[in-house]
Amino acid sequence: MPQRRLFVTTALPYANGSFHIGHIMEYIQADIWVRFQRMQGNEVHFVCADDAHGAPIMLKAEAEGVTPQQLIKRIADERPKYLQGFHIEFDHWHSTHSEENTQLSQDIYRRLKAAGFVYSKTIEQFYDPVKGMFLADRYIKGECPNCGAKDQYGDACENCSSVYAPTDLKNPYSTLSGAAPVLKSSEHFFFRLSDPKCKEFLKKWLEDPGRLQSQVVNKAKEWLEGEAGKALGDWDISRDAPYFGIPIPDAPGKYLYVWLDAPIGYLASLKNYFDSGNAKAKGDTRTFEEFLTAPDTEQIHFIGKDIIYFHTLFWPAMLHFAGPPYRVPDRVYVHGFIGVSGEKMSKSRGTGIDPLRYLDLGMNPEWLRYYIAAKLNGNVEDVDFNPDDFLARINSDLVGKFINIASRCAGFIGKRFGGQLVTGDDHALLCKLFDDRFTSYRPESLRNLYDAREFGKVVRYVMELADEANKELDSLKPWDVAKEPARAAELQRICSLGINFFYLIAMYLRPILPGTAQLAEQLLNHSLNWPQLGSKPMSSALLPPGHRINNYQHIMQRVESKQLDALLDVPEIPAATAPAPQRHAEHQQHETKRESTVSEPISIDDFSKLDLRVARIANAEAVEGADKLVKLTLELGDSTRTVFAGIKSAYTPEDLKGRLTVMVANLAPRKMRFGISEGMVLAASGEGPGIFLIAPDSGAEPGMRVK
Repeated sequence: MPQRRLFVTTALPYANGSFHIGHIMEYIQADIWVRFQRMQGNEVHFVCADDAHGAPIMLKAEAEGVTPQQLIKRIADERPKYLQGFHIEFDHWHSTHSEENTQLSQDIYRRLKAAGFVYSKTIEQFYDPVKGMFLADRYIKGECPNCGAKDQYGDACENCSSVYAPTDLKNPYSTLSGAAPVLKSSEHFFFRLSDPKCKEFLKKWLEDPGRLQSQVVNKAKEWLEGEAGKALGDWDISRDAPYFGIPIPDAPGKYLYVWLDAPIGYLASLKNYFDSGNAKAKGDTRTFEEFLTAPDTEQIHFIGKDIIYFHTLFWPAMLHFAGPPYRVPDRVYVHGFIGVSGEKMSKSRGTGIDPLRYLDLGMNPEWLRYYIAAKLNGNVEDVDFNPDDFLARINSDLVGKFINIASRCAGFIGKRFGGQLVTGDDHALLCKLFDDRFTSYRPESLRNLYDAREFGKVVRYVMELADEANKELDSLKPWDVAKEPARAAELQRICSLGINFFYLIAMYLRPILPGTAQLAEQLLNHSLNWPQLGSKPMSSALLPPGHRINNYQHIMQRVESKQLDALLDVPEIPAATAPAPQRHAEHQQHETKRESTVSEPISIDDFSKLDLRVARIANAEAVEGADKLVKLTLELGDSTRTVFAGIKSAYTPEDLKGRLTVMVANLAPRKMRFGISEGMVLAASGEGPGIFLIAPDSGAEPGMRVK
């Protein structure tokens, strides 16, 4: 009989683009937790779906000359190679553009309306006169009405986290056409989130111990209570045609807002999973409704911190007031963002990691799973991917400590003893050693850490055990013992000890490293089942006496720096010598070889797109590990920039300090192995040797624009 029955989801990825590293981090976190729960004998149904509705998908499909259905199918077809590539095993994957989601979304809408929680009223809404359509919140930008930050979207401020209506923005503009939007009247439908009954329910739901992390509770309460309890307003749940979504059943030309039907996609995926027989194939014979309403079912969501508002206010309120079979979430586990070398992940800034590129480069997915696990905890904290730390951690922990134990001992066991571990008194001595000295590494402690999503602590705990194992082997020196035939029994004892260490570590890391765990099981000729020791001694978790293992095969290779260079697109050849078609021109210098012909003519409008600025080189320093790069700190009057320039062959850092030069100031920043390059300095070169920085005449000041 399973101890727990779990319905687990991750946030639905929006179906207008490929997965990014943030998706993969969340899915890895949830997958680790799900795998651990299954190792405990718990029943888990792990589902997700494509978030396939909304204006962005409609507009992107229009721009590409395809239907929204064709667009979301193309994106959906990409998903398996990402999930399989990183060993992420959902039980089921569906779509919000489905019969199930339409049925459930319209049912919840009808229930909420019948209960008096939905009403309509005429509102003034922004309309793009050029595009000819009402503007969704995310297609309106302006200045935040609370903090004044510029270029904020029409529903929430990324700077101060305020939530507001688009009409509250100052100096709004359409991101579709750039036009100033005009106000037009339209009938909209609202969910009474401000209803006292709703607020009372949410307050109790938020305060239920263990349901949410404390940081999430505090943030949700800020929105719920606000100043004099007026912060929480009613929620606009409708959109006007043209819109790609689910029709409101009693209002022609009106559609349910994507944020209403998207989380219902969790349930739609679960329903399709049960109705299709997939749940039955996994041993659950109940119907979707029976499973959802069962008192022992737990509904658990893994999400990022950017969607707390929807998952801790709208979502539970919708479910509660819709009534059975719908149920409120039992847990919502929130994580932070992932950045690269201290920079927030951004495709436009070149600071992201392309998961598919990672796989295409042949990098081991287990490396990334382990590294992310080592960074994660149960709080809402951001994760940083640092390439140098990644290389050191994988090579030290996984290869140098964990795999090293097997490579040290398995060969001797296979070649000298036919793969057999010790028996009798020798096995008893091995058990006594574990019971006397390593009982602190019992599985109970790890069980609690895994369940609390404290994966970083799990990794530290297991690596402590790996350190102890390697210290023990270093002190016993099996490689020296093997040189003396008379000490064969001692060699078998030592190597049997090492193999059992490896067995425990592989078992403890199995949720994090499922692929490596399979290879370990092949070597050990034994499954890595979680030991349920109870009051039994630590030695009860070891391999049985006389157990035979298989011949050692290579399990994991080391990370090489060139793989990380390729992943992060680090230019190994500066632009001064790199062929133009093979380089990233925005962060490299002009070609050293003079162009034999003048380039194609451009218009004055093309030239005006370049923002050339006078800059003073405030500091210059050589870049360790780079033969031709110099790191420049450039002053532009009221700001500074960091630029990596391939001019080391022509200038020493000391020669550059204090000089004026010209830089391209409006190039998108580029992630390099050594940091972020925030522009490009201009230099000239000819057919002969030499690179010559462009310098303005005397009297020019930093920040002046070159025209």
